[in-house]
Formats: sequence, C-alpha cells, structure tokens
Amino acid sequence: MKCALIIPAWLPEELFSKKTSASQLNYWQPLGTLYVAASLKEAGHEVEFYNGAFLSSTQIIQKLDVYKPRFIGLYATTFGWDKALHTAKNIKSKFNNTFICVGGPYPIAMQSACLDKHHCIDAVVTGEAEITVPKLIHRLESGQSLHNLAGITFRHNQEIISNDDRPLIENLDKLPFPARELLDDVNDYTPSPATYRRKPVALILSSRGCNRRCIFCSQIDRERKYGQRGIRFRSVENVIREIEYCLDQGYREIKFIDDTLAANYDRLINLTREIQRRKLDFTWFASACVNQVDKPLLKAMKEAGCWAILFGVESGVQKNLNTLRKGTTLLQIKKAVAAAKEVGLKVTTSFVFGIPGETYEEGLQTIDFAIALKPDIANFHALTAFPGTYLYNNLEKYGRVSNNLSRFTYQGASFEPYTISHKQISDLRQQAFRRFYSRPAFLLRQASQIRTWTDITAACKGIKSLFWLWLDNQVFNRKGDITAND
Repeated sequence: MKCALIIPAWLPEELFSKKTSASQLNYWQPLGTLYVAASLKEAGHEVEFYNGAFLSSTQIIQKLDVYKPRFIGLYATTFGWDKALHTAKNIKSKFNNTFICVGGPYPIAMQSACLDKHHCIDAVVTGEAEITVPKLIHRLESGQSLHNLAGITFRHNQEIISNDDRPLIENLDKLPFPARELLDDVNDYTPSPATYRRKPVALILSSRGCNRRCIFCSQIDRERKYGQRGIRFRSVENVIREIEYCLDQGYREIKFIDDTLAANYDRLINLTREIQRRKLDFTWFASACVNQVDKPLLKAMKEAGCWAILFGVESGVQKNLNTLRKGTTLLQIKKAVAAAKEVGLKVTTSFVFGIPGETYEEGLQTIDFAIALKPDIANFHALTAFPGTYLYNNLEKYGRVSNNLSRFTYQGASFEPYTISHKQISDLRQQAFRRFYSRPAFLLRQASQIRTWTDITAACKGIKSLFWLWLDNQVFNRKGDITAND
C-alpha cells in the first residue's frame, strides 16, 4: 500500500521568540516517524515522508496529490495538535478515501478525545507504532475489522472504540534502523548552535523508557503497566551496528537522545570500549542523570569521542527537586558537573521555572546556582504540564494550564503553579539568560575557545540573542500563555 507519513507544517516563530530563535532553533531527525517508516518498508509497503519543518501545508497537499497514498500517518505533539487537525481536514476534503491515522505524544495521551467531533481522523495509534501500523494496514488491505487490534483507538460508524494498549516492545534489537534515507537533505537536520561539532548529525536512540518518576515525564510506559518495567535497552552490538550504518551514510556526529545514556553503567562502559576497539571516527553528545555518572565513566566517554554531556538539573533548590521527583541532590549535581569538566567534556545544563510550590525568590536562587555551577551552556525553560504527565493529571493539586495548545512548549509559560505567575516565570527566564550569558568571564572563555566556522556562527547567533535579551524586557512574554480564569 502507498503510505505517507507527515509532520504538519510549522514555523520557528510559532515556537521560539523571533528575537532569540537564531540561537535556539534546531531541527532534529524525527526518529519515531522514521522508525515507523522503516517498519512499513520492511513489511513491503511504499513510503514517502513529508516534513512540515521544511514544507508548507500547500506543498504537502501538492505532493499528496501526485503520490496519492491510501494511508496517511500524521505525527502530533501537543503544540502541533491544531496543525495536525488542520492538515487532516484538508487531506480528507481532497482525498476522501484516504485512511488518516494520528500518533505522537498528544494522541497517545488523549486517544479517544482526538476522534471526538473530528471525523477527518479515522484512528489513533496509542503506542509502539512500529508494530501496530503495519498490522493496521494489513487489516485495511484485507478488509478485516479493526476490532481487537491492540494499540489503536478508532471510529466504527458513529462509535469510538478503544482497543487494548499494545504491550511494549521488549527486544528492541528486532526493529529495523530508522529510514533516514527518506530525509531530503540530512544537513537540514541540525541541532541548535553550540550543541554539535560536526555535520551531518544523526540521532540514535539506544534505549526506550525511563526508570525515574519525574512529574513532567510523558513516557508511554511511565506507569509500567505493559511488558518490561523501566528502561528497555538495545544491545551494545546492535547500537554499534547502527553507528557504523550512519557513518557509512556519511554522518560525522551522533546525538544519543536516550533520556539517560548512563542508566546502565556497565553497558555504557562496554559501548565506549567497543567504539574505541573498532576505531570509529565520530564525535558524540549524550544526556545523563547526575546520580548515574562518575569520573571514570565520564573519562571513558571522553576517550571514546564524546565531547559534551547534558545534565537535567532543573532547579537550584532541593525542595523543588523533591517536588519534581528528580531523585537527585544539589551535591550530586555539583559533583557530576565538576567531574565532567575535569575530564574535558563540555557541559550543558537545563533548568525549569514554574515548579509547583516554587516562589519567585527560589527562582532567583536557581539562577545563582546555575551561575555557580559554571556549565558551558545553560538553558532555562518553563515547566510544561503536557497531557499524559502526572503533573497534567493532577492539575487541581498543582496549578492551572492554558487553554491554548500552541503554548504547550518549554518556551511558553502554559502552566502556572499557585505560587508564581506566568509573567514572573517569563521574567525569571529572561533574567537567567541575561545573567548567565553576560558574565565577562563567560564571554572571555567562549571567545578563547572559538576554533571553527561553526564556533563563529554559534557565537554570532548568541550575541544577537543576548542583544535582544537586554534591549527588550518582554522577549519571553507571550499573549495567551494562560487563558483559563485570567
């Protein structure tokens, strides 16, 4: 069957402030969609992929008019749900016999609500789409009922039917590698400035799931109901094969997007040893939890080509870390950042404002903590209550959210706890970026480390953003952040 997988059209200014987007904007390879594409191709189907990051809605419709697929899969985040719905309506009005299915974080969380009143959508895939979508298409081709097909919610006549969730895939090694060959130009998929060393950059997911309990996490297995509990790991050999495959395709850097690559200490050590043994020439970037690393592990990562690491710090106040259920301490954060810097890794840290119970004064303490840590990069976000998270499911306890789904990003303060306003959250973000990136010592250190054209480009974009952060006091204030009960 002819299949088209689509990410609806979106514009950078819808996600980031126009004045700082140059230093924030990134285009990541959509691994989830590419995994589904690979599974469909393996099952013998014809697949095309249209990415709305680089195509307008009109251009997508034009491509569909030429290709004429029977099955369309739309990817939707919370931020992108209205865009997915708009795309589905346009497609259904023009290609009435096309089966339209939606998947992604928002449909997985909301399921039947995505079908209610939206007759342009035929089904929702509720997880493990690599298995579910080929089975769904097989039933469509053979004229079989969709009843009892695990992993979907669908419309039958006027009734919305929710089937059982599909058990989690336990042996991830059986999945084909993402169909990166469907990407038009791999150089378009570039992380934000200063977060990569070499191009092109490939994303690799070496595990799925998380063994932590953060209240803002939207992992589909967060309740550990289906299949294996906690994190599902790919074997080191399988990961190495994908790395070699990417290198053969011309990629020169890998960004591991596991929630924490260090969740299994011995596995990561073995991965670094195998990279060195095979003398694989690439640079790489990873994320890890501060309580899962030590100096020997970080040194092994550095020696195997890792150049940078991201730690999700979140707050400089222990009370607020406890509220988030991070399971980490300020001392662990300090030790991990210091150890990473000692072995020569660049350190990126992320922080959030708007934690339930957080006060404005505590937000200022977090800024002080971020500066004292002296990471190479610090990002300051607004805590977001995405549908499907513990935070979203317990809003009465914690605060309120915007009615505007387009505000559900880490940039727009769509969640407002009872102790701090969304305007204060935006103000804290602006203060944090100003104070962290305007320090003379930081600016001198960054200038002394410029070596390549990539470094020069990143520095210029950073300077432009810093200029606007000081000139405009309302860079992060967006109308409509909170609309309920204003």
